[in-house]
Amino acid sequence: MPEGTDWQVERRMALAREWDELVQQARRIEGFEDFLRAPKLESLLPAARNGPLALVNVSRWRCDAIIVTAVGIDVVRLRDLSLGEVRRRAEGYLATLQNVEQAVRELLLARRAYEEVGLSLQAIERYNAANRAVLHARSEMESGLASVAEWLWDCIADPVLRALGIHDAPPAGAGYPRLWWCPTGLLNLLPLHAAGYHGAPQEGDAPRTVIDRVVSSYTPTLRALSEASQPKRAPGGSDERMLVVALAETPGQLSLPAVKAERDLLADLFADRHTLLEGENATWESVRAALPHHVWVHFSCHGGQDLSDPSRGGLLLSDRTLTVEDVSATRNQGEFAFLSACKTATGGLTLTDEVITLAAALHYTGYRHVIGTLWSVYDRSAAAVAAAVYTELTSGGRFSPVRSAYALHAAAMWLRDTDPSRPSTWMPFVHIGP
Repeated sequence: MPEGTDWQVERRMALAREWDELVQQARRIEGFEDFLRAPKLESLLPAARNGPLALVNVSRWRCDAIIVTAVGIDVVRLRDLSLGEVRRRAEGYLATLQNVEQAVRELLLARRAYEEVGLSLQAIERYNAANRAVLHARSEMESGLASVAEWLWDCIADPVLRALGIHDAPPAGAGYPRLWWCPTGLLNLLPLHAAGYHGAPQEGDAPRTVIDRVVSSYTPTLRALSEASQPKRAPGGSDERMLVVALAETPGQLSLPAVKAERDLLADLFADRHTLLEGENATWESVRAALPHHVWVHFSCHGGQDLSDPSRGGLLLSDRTLTVEDVSATRNQGEFAFLSACKTATGGLTLTDEVITLAAALHYTGYRHVIGTLWSVYDRSAAAVAAAVYTELTSGGRFSPVRSAYALHAAAMWLRDTDPSRPSTWMPFVHIGP
Protein backbone atom coordinates (compact mmCIF):
# COMPACT_ATOMS: atom_id res chain seq x y z
CA MET A 1 0.00 0.00 0.00
CA PRO A 2 1.49 3.39 -0.97
CA GLU A 3 2.76 5.57 1.83
CA GLY A 4 0.11 7.87 3.23
CA THR A 5 -2.88 5.85 2.04
CA ASP A 6 -3.94 4.86 5.58
CA TRP A 7 -3.93 8.50 6.64
CA GLN A 8 -6.03 9.48 3.63
CA VAL A 9 -8.60 6.79 4.38
CA GLU A 10 -8.85 7.85 8.02
CA ARG A 11 -9.14 11.50 7.02
CA ARG A 12 -12.00 10.75 4.63
CA MET A 13 -13.80 8.69 7.26
CA ALA A 14 -13.43 11.52 9.76
CA LEU A 15 -14.80 14.03 7.25
CA ALA A 16 -17.73 11.72 6.51
CA ARG A 17 -18.55 11.49 10.23
CA GLU A 18 -18.29 15.27 10.57
CA TRP A 19 -20.62 15.69 7.59
CA ASP A 20 -23.21 13.36 9.15
CA GLU A 21 -23.02 15.23 12.45
CA LEU A 22 -23.52 18.61 10.73
CA VAL A 23 -26.51 17.29 8.79
CA GLN A 24 -28.06 16.02 12.02
CA GLN A 25 -27.49 19.43 13.62
CA ALA A 26 -29.23 21.13 10.71
CA ARG A 27 -32.19 18.76 10.97
CA ARG A 28 -32.67 19.69 14.61
CA ILE A 29 -33.38 23.28 13.56
CA GLU A 30 -37.07 24.10 13.28
CA GLY A 31 -38.16 24.05 9.65
CA PHE A 32 -35.14 22.01 8.51
CA GLU A 33 -36.27 18.59 9.71
CA ASP A 34 -36.07 17.20 6.15
CA PHE A 35 -32.77 18.90 5.24
CA LEU A 36 -31.11 16.93 2.38
CA ARG A 37 -33.83 14.29 2.54
CA ALA A 38 -36.04 13.44 -0.40
CA PRO A 39 -39.35 15.27 0.14
CA LYS A 40 -42.25 13.19 1.41
CA LEU A 41 -44.95 12.52 -1.14
CA GLU A 42 -47.72 13.91 1.04
CA SER A 43 -45.83 17.21 1.28
CA LEU A 44 -45.70 17.59 -2.51
CA LEU A 45 -49.19 16.50 -3.58
CA PRO A 46 -50.78 19.81 -2.46
CA ALA A 47 -48.80 21.49 -5.26
CA ALA A 48 -51.30 19.91 -7.66
CA ARG A 49 -54.36 21.26 -5.88
CA ASN A 50 -55.16 23.60 -8.79
CA GLY A 51 -54.42 21.12 -11.55
CA PRO A 52 -52.21 18.21 -12.52
CA LEU A 53 -48.48 18.33 -13.14
CA ALA A 54 -46.70 16.29 -15.79
CA LEU A 55 -43.05 15.61 -15.04
CA VAL A 56 -41.55 14.32 -18.29
CA ASN A 57 -38.55 12.11 -17.63
CA VAL A 58 -36.17 11.15 -20.45
CA SER A 59 -33.46 8.51 -20.13
CA ARG A 60 -31.67 5.96 -22.29
CA TRP A 61 -33.63 3.16 -20.62
CA ARG A 62 -37.19 4.48 -20.96
CA CYS A 63 -39.19 7.68 -21.02
CA ASP A 64 -42.21 8.44 -18.87
CA ALA A 65 -44.62 11.16 -17.91
CA ILE A 66 -45.06 11.13 -14.15
CA ILE A 67 -48.47 12.69 -13.59
CA VAL A 68 -49.03 14.23 -10.17
CA THR A 69 -52.51 15.11 -8.95
CA ALA A 70 -53.81 16.15 -5.56
CA VAL A 71 -54.64 12.53 -4.75
CA GLY A 72 -51.64 10.63 -6.06
CA ILE A 73 -49.20 9.79 -8.82
CA ASP A 74 -49.61 7.93 -12.09
CA VAL A 75 -46.92 6.91 -14.57
CA VAL A 76 -47.55 7.02 -18.31
CA ARG A 77 -44.92 5.30 -20.39
CA LEU A 78 -44.01 7.35 -23.46
CA ARG A 79 -43.24 4.52 -25.86
CA ASP A 80 -42.66 6.76 -28.89
CA LEU A 81 -40.11 8.94 -27.07
CA SER A 82 -36.40 8.20 -26.86
CA LEU A 83 -33.34 10.02 -25.55
CA GLY A 84 -31.70 9.90 -28.98
CA GLU A 85 -34.71 11.42 -30.72
CA VAL A 86 -35.03 14.14 -28.07
CA ARG A 87 -31.39 15.06 -28.64
CA ARG A 88 -31.79 15.05 -32.42
CA ARG A 89 -34.91 17.20 -32.28
CA ALA A 90 -33.44 19.63 -29.76
CA GLU A 91 -30.24 20.09 -31.77
CA GLY A 92 -32.19 20.65 -34.99
CA TYR A 93 -34.51 23.08 -33.22
CA LEU A 94 -31.60 25.08 -31.81
CA ALA A 95 -29.78 25.08 -35.15
CA THR A 96 -32.86 26.50 -36.87
CA LEU A 97 -33.20 29.29 -34.31
CA GLN A 98 -29.47 30.06 -34.38
CA ASN A 99 -29.53 30.30 -38.18
CA VAL A 100 -32.08 33.08 -37.85
CA GLU A 101 -29.96 34.90 -35.29
CA GLN A 102 -26.85 34.64 -37.47
CA ALA A 103 -28.77 35.89 -40.49
CA VAL A 104 -30.15 38.84 -38.52
CA ARG A 105 -26.65 39.70 -37.25
CA GLU A 106 -25.32 39.69 -40.81
CA LEU A 107 -28.21 41.92 -41.88
CA LEU A 108 -27.31 44.35 -39.09
CA LEU A 109 -23.67 44.43 -40.21
CA ALA A 110 -24.71 44.86 -43.84
CA ARG A 111 -26.99 47.74 -42.92
CA ARG A 112 -24.21 49.47 -41.01
CA ALA A 113 -21.82 49.00 -43.94
CA TYR A 114 -24.42 50.45 -46.30
CA GLU A 115 -24.95 53.47 -44.04
CA GLU A 116 -21.21 54.08 -43.71
CA VAL A 117 -20.24 53.54 -47.34
CA GLY A 118 -23.34 55.00 -48.95
CA LEU A 119 -24.44 54.12 -52.48
CA SER A 120 -21.90 51.40 -53.14
CA LEU A 121 -22.86 48.50 -55.43
CA GLN A 122 -21.01 46.05 -53.16
CA ALA A 123 -22.75 47.35 -50.03
CA ILE A 124 -26.16 47.20 -51.72
CA GLU A 125 -25.58 43.64 -52.93
CA ARG A 126 -24.44 42.58 -49.46
CA TYR A 127 -27.51 44.12 -47.86
CA ASN A 128 -29.89 42.54 -50.36
CA ALA A 129 -28.25 39.12 -49.92
CA ALA A 130 -28.44 39.43 -46.15
CA ASN A 131 -32.10 40.40 -46.36
CA ARG A 132 -32.88 37.35 -48.53
CA ALA A 133 -30.99 35.14 -46.06
CA VAL A 134 -33.10 36.42 -43.17
CA LEU A 135 -36.32 35.73 -45.05
CA HIS A 136 -35.15 32.20 -45.92
CA ALA A 137 -33.97 31.47 -42.36
CA ARG A 138 -37.25 32.67 -40.91
CA SER A 139 -39.23 30.53 -43.35
CA GLU A 140 -37.15 27.50 -42.32
CA MET A 141 -37.73 28.40 -38.67
CA GLU A 142 -41.52 28.50 -39.06
CA SER A 143 -41.63 25.06 -40.68
CA GLY A 144 -39.16 23.71 -38.12
CA LEU A 145 -41.24 24.96 -35.20
CA ALA A 146 -44.37 23.43 -36.67
CA SER A 147 -42.56 20.10 -37.06
CA VAL A 148 -41.29 20.14 -33.46
CA ALA A 149 -44.77 21.03 -32.17
CA GLU A 150 -46.31 18.09 -34.01
CA TRP A 151 -43.64 15.68 -32.75
CA LEU A 152 -44.12 16.88 -29.16
CA TRP A 153 -47.85 16.25 -29.53
CA ASP A 154 -47.46 12.72 -30.84
CA CYS A 155 -44.80 11.62 -28.36
CA ILE A 156 -45.68 13.50 -25.17
CA ALA A 157 -48.69 15.81 -25.06
CA ASP A 158 -51.30 13.51 -26.57
CA PRO A 159 -50.48 10.57 -24.23
CA VAL A 160 -50.47 12.91 -21.22
CA LEU A 161 -53.80 14.55 -22.06
CA ARG A 162 -55.41 11.17 -22.80
CA ALA A 163 -54.22 9.87 -19.44
CA LEU A 164 -55.77 12.91 -17.77
CA GLY A 165 -59.05 12.43 -19.63
CA ILE A 166 -58.74 15.75 -21.46
CA HIS A 167 -59.96 14.75 -24.92
CA ASP A 168 -61.29 18.03 -26.29
CA ALA A 169 -61.47 21.76 -25.90
CA PRO A 170 -63.65 22.94 -22.99
CA PRO A 171 -67.31 23.65 -23.83
CA ALA A 172 -68.20 27.19 -24.88
CA GLY A 173 -68.34 29.42 -21.82
CA ALA A 174 -66.44 26.97 -19.62
CA GLY A 175 -63.01 27.75 -18.23
CA TYR A 176 -59.85 26.04 -19.39
CA PRO A 177 -58.27 23.49 -17.03
CA ARG A 178 -54.70 24.05 -15.86
CA LEU A 179 -51.71 21.83 -16.55
CA TRP A 180 -48.16 22.28 -15.28
CA TRP A 181 -45.20 20.94 -17.26
CA CYS A 182 -41.98 19.93 -15.54
CA PRO A 183 -39.60 18.86 -18.34
CA THR A 184 -36.21 17.29 -17.75
CA GLY A 185 -32.99 17.21 -19.74
CA LEU A 186 -33.07 18.67 -23.24
CA LEU A 187 -36.85 18.91 -23.11
CA ASN A 188 -36.26 22.10 -21.11
CA LEU A 189 -35.42 23.73 -24.43
CA LEU A 190 -38.60 22.71 -26.24
CA PRO A 191 -42.11 24.28 -26.25
CA LEU A 192 -44.29 21.60 -24.67
CA HIS A 193 -47.03 24.19 -24.12
CA ALA A 194 -47.23 24.66 -27.90
CA ALA A 195 -47.36 20.98 -28.85
CA GLY A 196 -49.90 20.13 -31.51
CA TYR A 197 -51.08 20.37 -35.09
CA HIS A 198 -51.92 24.03 -35.51
CA GLY A 199 -53.41 23.85 -38.99
CA ALA A 200 -57.16 24.40 -39.18
CA PRO A 201 -58.87 21.22 -37.85
CA GLN A 202 -61.73 19.62 -39.75
CA GLU A 203 -65.17 20.63 -38.54
CA GLY A 204 -66.22 18.49 -35.60
CA ASP A 205 -62.75 17.16 -34.86
CA ALA A 206 -61.20 17.61 -31.43
CA PRO A 207 -58.26 20.01 -31.70
CA ARG A 208 -54.96 18.15 -31.59
CA THR A 209 -53.24 20.96 -29.70
CA VAL A 210 -52.35 21.65 -26.08
CA ILE A 211 -53.30 25.32 -26.22
CA ASP A 212 -56.88 24.56 -27.29
CA ARG A 213 -57.42 22.15 -24.38
CA VAL A 214 -55.53 23.50 -21.34
CA VAL A 215 -53.77 26.52 -19.92
CA SER A 216 -50.11 25.54 -19.61
CA SER A 217 -47.57 26.68 -17.06
CA TYR A 218 -44.09 25.45 -16.19
CA THR A 219 -42.34 24.75 -12.93
CA PRO A 220 -38.66 23.89 -12.38
CA THR A 221 -39.58 21.40 -9.65
CA LEU A 222 -42.65 20.16 -7.79
CA ARG A 223 -41.34 21.72 -4.59
CA ALA A 224 -40.92 25.11 -6.32
CA LEU A 225 -44.56 25.00 -7.42
CA SER A 226 -45.67 24.02 -3.92
CA GLU A 227 -43.80 26.93 -2.36
CA ALA A 228 -44.97 29.42 -4.99
CA SER A 229 -48.58 28.39 -4.43
CA GLN A 230 -48.40 29.86 -0.93
CA PRO A 231 -48.94 33.66 -0.95
CA LYS A 232 -45.98 35.27 0.80
CA ARG A 233 -47.48 38.66 1.49
CA ALA A 234 -50.77 40.45 1.94
CA PRO A 235 -51.86 42.71 -0.94
CA GLY A 236 -51.80 46.47 -0.58
CA GLY A 237 -48.26 47.03 0.68
CA SER A 238 -46.22 50.16 0.04
CA ASP A 239 -43.96 48.20 -2.33
CA GLU A 240 -46.82 47.46 -4.75
CA ARG A 241 -45.10 49.31 -7.56
CA MET A 242 -44.06 48.31 -11.05
CA LEU A 243 -40.38 48.62 -11.91
CA VAL A 244 -40.11 49.28 -15.65
CA VAL A 245 -36.70 48.70 -17.26
CA ALA A 246 -36.78 49.91 -20.87
CA LEU A 247 -33.97 49.98 -23.42
CA ALA A 248 -35.01 50.69 -26.99
CA GLU A 249 -31.36 51.10 -28.01
CA THR A 250 -28.53 48.86 -26.86
CA PRO A 251 -24.99 49.10 -28.28
CA GLY A 252 -24.32 46.37 -30.83
CA GLN A 253 -27.97 45.29 -30.98
CA LEU A 254 -30.93 45.97 -33.26
CA SER A 255 -33.23 48.79 -32.24
CA LEU A 256 -36.42 47.84 -30.42
CA PRO A 257 -39.00 50.47 -31.44
CA ALA A 258 -41.87 48.73 -29.64
CA VAL A 259 -40.15 49.26 -26.28
CA LYS A 260 -41.59 52.78 -26.20
CA ALA A 261 -45.11 51.40 -26.64
CA GLU A 262 -44.61 49.03 -23.69
CA ARG A 263 -43.17 51.85 -21.59
CA ASP A 264 -46.11 54.14 -22.37
CA LEU A 265 -48.65 51.38 -21.70
CA LEU A 266 -47.21 50.68 -18.25
CA ALA A 267 -46.88 54.38 -17.45
CA ASP A 268 -50.58 54.73 -18.19
CA LEU A 269 -51.75 51.63 -16.31
CA PHE A 270 -49.47 52.27 -13.31
CA ALA A 271 -49.53 56.05 -13.43
CA ASP A 272 -48.53 56.74 -9.82
CA ARG A 273 -47.23 53.27 -9.01
CA HIS A 274 -44.25 52.75 -11.26
CA THR A 275 -40.53 53.48 -11.39
CA LEU A 276 -38.93 53.93 -14.80
CA LEU A 277 -35.30 53.07 -15.51
CA GLU A 278 -34.76 53.89 -19.15
CA GLY A 279 -31.83 54.04 -21.56
CA GLU A 280 -28.60 55.08 -19.88
CA ASN A 281 -30.31 55.12 -16.48
CA ALA A 282 -31.01 51.38 -16.73
CA THR A 283 -27.65 50.35 -15.33
CA TRP A 284 -26.72 47.12 -13.62
CA GLU A 285 -26.38 48.89 -10.28
CA SER A 286 -29.62 50.88 -10.51
CA VAL A 287 -31.69 47.84 -11.50
CA ARG A 288 -30.18 45.67 -8.77
CA ALA A 289 -30.85 48.39 -6.19
CA ALA A 290 -34.47 48.87 -7.29
CA LEU A 291 -35.58 45.23 -7.51
CA PRO A 292 -36.02 44.61 -3.73
CA HIS A 293 -38.37 47.61 -3.48
CA HIS A 294 -40.81 46.53 -6.20
CA VAL A 295 -43.04 43.44 -6.13
CA TRP A 296 -43.70 43.78 -9.88
CA VAL A 297 -41.08 44.22 -12.58
CA HIS A 298 -41.19 44.51 -16.36
CA PHE A 299 -38.05 44.23 -18.49
CA SER A 300 -38.30 45.48 -22.06
CA CYS A 301 -34.88 45.04 -23.59
CA HIS A 302 -32.55 42.60 -25.32
CA GLY A 303 -31.73 39.31 -23.66
CA GLY A 304 -28.91 36.87 -24.23
CA GLN A 305 -28.12 33.24 -23.50
CA ASP A 306 -24.91 31.21 -23.35
CA LEU A 307 -26.02 27.61 -23.81
CA SER A 308 -22.62 26.30 -22.72
CA ASP A 309 -22.70 28.38 -19.51
CA PRO A 310 -26.33 29.38 -18.86
CA SER A 311 -25.56 31.29 -15.66
CA ARG A 312 -23.92 33.96 -17.86
CA GLY A 313 -27.12 34.60 -19.81
CA GLY A 314 -29.38 37.45 -18.84
CA LEU A 315 -30.72 40.88 -19.69
CA LEU A 316 -28.59 43.39 -21.59
CA LEU A 317 -28.65 46.64 -19.63
CA SER A 318 -26.98 49.91 -20.59
CA ASP A 319 -23.60 49.07 -19.06
CA ARG A 320 -23.50 45.29 -18.53
CA THR A 321 -25.61 42.14 -18.43
CA LEU A 322 -27.84 41.36 -15.48
CA THR A 323 -27.05 37.65 -15.39
CA VAL A 324 -28.79 34.59 -14.03
CA GLU A 325 -26.01 34.43 -11.44
CA ASP A 326 -26.68 38.04 -10.39
CA VAL A 327 -30.38 37.41 -9.89
CA SER A 328 -29.78 34.13 -8.03
CA ALA A 329 -27.61 35.90 -5.45
CA THR A 330 -30.56 37.71 -3.85
CA ARG A 331 -33.96 36.89 -2.39
CA ASN A 332 -37.12 38.81 -3.21
CA GLN A 333 -40.76 38.85 -2.20
CA GLY A 334 -41.97 39.62 -5.70
CA GLU A 335 -45.34 38.74 -7.14
CA PHE A 336 -44.83 39.21 -10.88
CA ALA A 337 -42.05 39.56 -13.45
CA PHE A 338 -42.56 40.04 -17.18
CA LEU A 339 -39.42 39.49 -19.24
CA SER A 340 -40.18 41.06 -22.61
CA ALA A 341 -36.77 40.03 -23.84
CA CYS A 342 -35.16 37.21 -25.79
CA LYS A 343 -34.32 33.74 -24.49
CA THR A 344 -35.07 34.39 -20.82
CA ALA A 345 -36.46 30.88 -20.27
CA THR A 346 -33.93 28.87 -22.29
CA GLY A 347 -31.74 26.43 -20.40
CA GLY A 348 -28.26 25.17 -21.22
CA LEU A 349 -26.82 22.27 -23.18
CA THR A 350 -24.08 21.18 -20.80
CA LEU A 351 -26.20 21.02 -17.64
CA THR A 352 -29.38 19.72 -19.21
CA ASP A 353 -30.80 18.46 -15.92
CA GLU A 354 -30.50 21.87 -14.29
CA VAL A 355 -33.02 24.52 -15.26
CA ILE A 356 -30.70 27.53 -15.15
CA THR A 357 -32.58 30.36 -16.83
CA LEU A 358 -33.28 33.95 -15.93
CA ALA A 359 -37.01 33.25 -15.65
CA ALA A 360 -36.40 30.25 -13.38
CA ALA A 361 -33.89 32.25 -11.33
CA LEU A 362 -36.43 35.03 -10.70
CA HIS A 363 -39.00 32.40 -9.76
CA TYR A 364 -36.61 30.67 -7.34
CA THR A 365 -35.64 33.96 -5.71
CA GLY A 366 -39.22 34.86 -4.86
CA TYR A 367 -41.23 36.02 -7.88
CA ARG A 368 -44.37 33.87 -7.87
CA HIS A 369 -45.40 34.52 -11.48
CA VAL A 370 -42.85 34.94 -14.27
CA ILE A 371 -43.50 35.37 -17.98
CA GLY A 372 -40.45 34.74 -20.16
CA THR A 373 -39.44 33.60 -23.64
CA LEU A 374 -37.77 30.47 -25.01
CA TRP A 375 -35.99 32.19 -27.88
CA SER A 376 -35.66 35.51 -29.69
CA VAL A 377 -39.02 37.18 -30.16
CA TYR A 378 -40.26 39.77 -32.60
CA ASP A 379 -40.31 43.24 -31.12
CA ARG A 380 -43.92 43.83 -32.11
CA SER A 381 -45.07 40.41 -30.89
CA ALA A 382 -43.58 41.08 -27.46
CA ALA A 383 -45.37 44.45 -27.30
CA ALA A 384 -48.66 42.88 -28.40
CA VAL A 385 -48.43 40.14 -25.77
CA ALA A 386 -47.52 42.66 -23.07
CA ALA A 387 -50.48 44.88 -23.99
CA ALA A 388 -52.91 41.95 -23.95
CA VAL A 389 -51.60 40.53 -20.67
CA TYR A 390 -51.56 43.81 -18.76
CA THR A 391 -54.94 44.90 -20.09
CA GLU A 392 -56.45 41.64 -18.82
CA LEU A 393 -54.67 41.73 -15.46
CA THR A 394 -55.81 45.31 -14.75
CA SER A 395 -59.36 44.90 -16.11
CA GLY A 396 -60.82 44.72 -12.60
CA GLY A 397 -59.42 48.11 -11.66
CA ARG A 398 -56.52 46.62 -9.77
CA PHE A 399 -53.46 44.73 -10.97
CA SER A 400 -54.04 41.03 -10.29
CA PRO A 401 -51.08 38.78 -11.26
CA VAL A 402 -52.88 35.66 -10.02
CA ARG A 403 -54.42 35.24 -13.49
CA SER A 404 -51.12 35.62 -15.34
CA ALA A 405 -51.25 32.15 -16.90
CA TYR A 406 -54.77 32.70 -18.23
CA ALA A 407 -53.91 36.14 -19.61
CA LEU A 408 -50.85 34.81 -21.43
CA HIS A 409 -52.84 31.85 -22.75
CA ALA A 410 -55.47 34.17 -24.22
CA ALA A 411 -52.81 36.40 -25.80
CA ALA A 412 -51.02 33.41 -27.33
CA MET A 413 -54.26 32.01 -28.75
CA TRP A 414 -55.07 35.37 -30.29
CA LEU A 415 -51.67 35.59 -31.98
CA ARG A 416 -51.86 31.96 -33.11
CA ASP A 417 -55.32 32.45 -34.64
CA THR A 418 -54.27 35.70 -36.29
CA ASP A 419 -51.63 33.90 -38.38
CA PRO A 420 -51.34 30.13 -37.84
CA SER A 421 -48.50 29.98 -40.39
CA ARG A 422 -46.18 31.91 -38.04
CA PRO A 423 -45.81 29.92 -34.81
CA SER A 424 -42.76 32.01 -33.91
CA THR A 425 -45.01 34.93 -32.95
CA TRP A 426 -46.60 33.12 -29.99
CA MET A 427 -44.72 29.90 -29.18
CA PRO A 428 -41.78 31.52 -27.32
CA PHE A 429 -43.88 32.94 -24.45
CA VAL A 430 -44.13 30.83 -21.30
CA HIS A 431 -45.54 31.22 -17.80
CA ILE A 432 -43.72 29.91 -14.72
CA GLY A 433 -45.52 29.71 -11.42
CA PRO A 434 -48.84 28.77 -9.79
